[in-house]
Amino acid sequence: MPPFIKTGFSSLRYIFRAIGGYSIVCDLFAAATMIVALVAPNGLAANVMLVLAAVLVLAGPIAELVSALRQGQSPRQFMGTMSVSRILVALAALAVDLGDGASGWAVFAVSLICLMVIGEYAMRRPVRSAVPQAANIPGWDVPLPSQEAANGLFAANSVAVALVVASASLGVTQVPAIIAVLAGLVLVVLIGVQSVRYLYHRNRFEANLPKILKTMAPQFAFHWQAPAGTAYQASMWLPYLDRIGVPYFVLVRTSANFDEVSKLTTAPVILRVGLEDLDPIVCPSLKVVFYANTAVRNSHMIRFPHLTHIQLNHGDSDKIASVSPVFRQYDKNFVAGQAAIDRFEKHGVVTRRDQFEIVGRPQLEHVAPASGPIAGIAQPTVLYSPTWSGFYEDSDYSSLPAGRAIVAALLERGCTVVFRPHPYARRHKGNAEACAEIIDLLTEDTKTSGRNHVFGPAAETEMSVADCFNASDAMISDVSSLVSDFLISNKPFVMVAVSAHGESFVEEFPLAEAAYVVDMIDGVPVQIEECLAEMLTTDPKSVKRQSLRSYYLGDAPTEKVVDRFVEIARRFMD
Repeated sequence: MPPFIKTGFSSLRYIFRAIGGYSIVCDLFAAATMIVALVAPNGLAANVMLVLAAVLVLAGPIAELVSALRQGQSPRQFMGTMSVSRILVALAALAVDLGDGASGWAVFAVSLICLMVIGEYAMRRPVRSAVPQAANIPGWDVPLPSQEAANGLFAANSVAVALVVASASLGVTQVPAIIAVLAGLVLVVLIGVQSVRYLYHRNRFEANLPKILKTMAPQFAFHWQAPAGTAYQASMWLPYLDRIGVPYFVLVRTSANFDEVSKLTTAPVILRVGLEDLDPIVCPSLKVVFYANTAVRNSHMIRFPHLTHIQLNHGDSDKIASVSPVFRQYDKNFVAGQAAIDRFEKHGVVTRRDQFEIVGRPQLEHVAPASGPIAGIAQPTVLYSPTWSGFYEDSDYSSLPAGRAIVAALLERGCTVVFRPHPYARRHKGNAEACAEIIDLLTEDTKTSGRNHVFGPAAETEMSVADCFNASDAMISDVSSLVSDFLISNKPFVMVAVSAHGESFVEEFPLAEAAYVVDMIDGVPVQIEECLAEMLTTDPKSVKRQSLRSYYLGDAPTEKVVDRFVEIARRFMD
């Protein structure tokens, strides 16, 4: 497609979304249908347009619902959507019905439908704005209005609209439509009661929050806000925060974060959405706040100067994001090794040395070292764990465009593959397609070769990173925190050079000195066969890996790395 045509389509899509998208099309068509029904209620055009309008209005939500169910996701709340369209379609059906000399039952049915749809719209905001307040605090759960009941109300009213359209077009009774509306009325009462109950419990929780926190006496909080689907950032730290051994709570800022993290911990979880909501949770016993990313909302807590703010981050790598000036706003940055500190100086980000604490990587406590030289393994297992493409072009280090070729080269050498892409990998359409191609390739090879490749949920959710390391004899990745973590095992690894090549790549990403480097050019891994042959046989980089282990991961032995983290963390609570 020529660029100017592609740009034109993109502009049209943007304009379409800006003016209301699918919803505005439904409103316009429903309005046109009503006008035609008023002008010529007995005409063929009115009947045809009425049916088409009903299909158009109801097809969108149905398609969205089916898509969500196929993906195993909970459907969003539909209550209150397409309100104008549904009312216009119902009124158009009434116009057609009256043109045929319908009874007062038609007026009653359509009037009830219109009132119910208006009621839906009025109830939408209080139900959608209802958020949980806390979890794992006995006696203080705040029950929310049922999303299923809200969607049930939308469904009942939409079915009623479809039935009055059928009544107008086919000349049948309006009784089924009235029954559907009355079913919706029951749901209105239920949702109303649930909303009042929610408001009562929410206000009770807010009034008692100082007392709750005084009883808990937390010494630190773990502040976490991130896009949905990134719970790995929290899950990698929660077990080690537990091991600090003092009372604490998890502070989250969105409902999605609350839903995810409350499943990962038995520690109290408190949701505070707004900036002003944070004042009540800064209780006298609170001394420290930990963070696991550089989310903008972190600054909402950093504004409390009497607390000590400690950045844990969710991995250590040579990515440009690891040297963001944002890290300077924290009182302390807990880093794995000296490499993280030197990285700031190398990139000209002036940071005080006393803002860093080398704590190692406690997450690596269960990673087993290599049992011996890889040359002694006849059919090695290789972990392929590519990173994602990042939010911006300068942070795109993903090797997934070459992923299929990389895995094909491993299969050609008779390797068993563990495929674990970054949790964000499938957010990029091209990378999602690459993941699907790799899984198809491994599925087919499992059938033909009998090798037990590990991929999909087995590798991505059922196994931890440490499990994947232990199940593998070598690794292929790119610029990722997994590469420095893999040093703990002293097993060989490949880094795929995406954003720079040759000496420039090693200069920009010093860990590459210990890696076997494969250039990715135009989505093709260059000379990967030769690189794999060197890594899986003579492995001349073994000594270099050992020399960089302490530099990147600290000098604490593996069995002591958690103790080091706990000891340093406790120091800030004395």
